[in-house]
Amino acid sequence: MTEMRESTFLRRRAGRHDILRVRMVEEKMVETAGTVFDFEADTLDGAPKKLADFRGKVLLIVNTASQCGFTPQYAGLEKLYQTYRDRGLVVLGFPCNQFGAQEPGSAAEIGAFCQKNYGVSFPMFGKIDVNGENSHPLYRYLKKEKPGLLGPIGGGSIKWNFTKFLVDREGQVVARYASTTKPESLASAIEKQLNAGKS
Repeated sequence: MTEMRESTFLRRRAGRHDILRVRMVEEKMVETAGTVFDFEADTLDGAPKKLADFRGKVLLIVNTASQCGFTPQYAGLEKLYQTYRDRGLVVLGFPCNQFGAQEPGSAAEIGAFCQKNYGVSFPMFGKIDVNGENSHPLYRYLKKEKPGLLGPIGGGSIKWNFTKFLVDREGQVVARYASTTKPESLASAIEKQLNAGKS
């Protein structure tokens, strides 16, 4: 059993005696991971998804929320996805309720909200923590690779909803953008990565 699969298995068991083991497995995973493609996460419908399935794609990874002042960025993210998906861009949305409790809904409610209000068609994942001891291993890795303005001093913490990470076709984290950065302003950076990945 790989470290990622062991972590997923233990998280689902959710037994108290497994918590320490989960953390040990996940810390080792983050330390030894070479790229984003070494991780997996549950989709919005609860199915495990290996990020390795996106190998060769440029990724824009975003922690999202349905009741946030930045929630309208869903429209911009969807537009980016529709504009560049045929060239290899995939937007990945990770709902999170850690900032002002602005993502309180169930997976079904989140999915319905995104579809009804913004026509979201890019992959959405299950609700996760992005900060703290229960933060998802993927986000521990993203923060380690791009800790933000305060760097290691600030622990790389995600400051708010709709923080964005741009990942190249090789799975390397190349940039981190604040919540205030509008999706449409990322077009040139995304194009640069798409063009760099051409064979």
